[in-house]
Amino acid sequence: MRLLLMGPPGAGKGTQAAAIAERFGVPAISTGDIFRANVARQSELGRTAQRYMDAGEYVPDEVTNAMVAQRLSDTDCAGGFLLDGYPRTLQQVDELDAILERDGVALSAVVLLEADPEELVRRLLRRALDQGRADDTDEVIRRRLEVYASETAPLAAQYAERGLLATVDGLGPVTEVAERILAALVAKSSA
Repeated sequence: MRLLLMGPPGAGKGTQAAAIAERFGVPAISTGDIFRANVARQSELGRTAQRYMDAGEYVPDEVTNAMVAQRLSDTDCAGGFLLDGYPRTLQQVDELDAILERDGVALSAVVLLEADPEELVRRLLRRALDQGRADDTDEVIRRRLEVYASETAPLAAQYAERGLLATVDGLGPVTEVAERILAALVAKSSA
């Protein structure tokens, strides 16, 4: 199973990714976690990523692509994976296509979590308080949602054209959203 989990910041991708990955026995790969690990180590890539993350902007494709390609080459990804937060641009879609083609594999499905933008702002502000996340200010959150809408949302159309997209309501209790995702994946695999 090779899955992409897409959706705006705060839609619950990280929460759902862990459950889905466990269910299918594949690693959940979050670019956010990769970025934060590099930032914590103060690697060159981490310092570069930090400047963009602090401004609510996306990390440049060349940095992100290199990190993802390296991670997908790890042995635990041989049987599949779940990508959370990548690809985010059409250029990253092309890069992921190239990575998968080199490995002789293809995506199984793309799940798009949808949620009301104002609810996302409320969720992310609560998370900022609970977790002390300095990158989640009101201004940065709204900017991240704008960037998502302009740069990432068009990917859904491309994956829909390929017949891979399953859209799921990301609001509600975690278990209900998980059930919706699994039902959408079952429907997609039998289509």
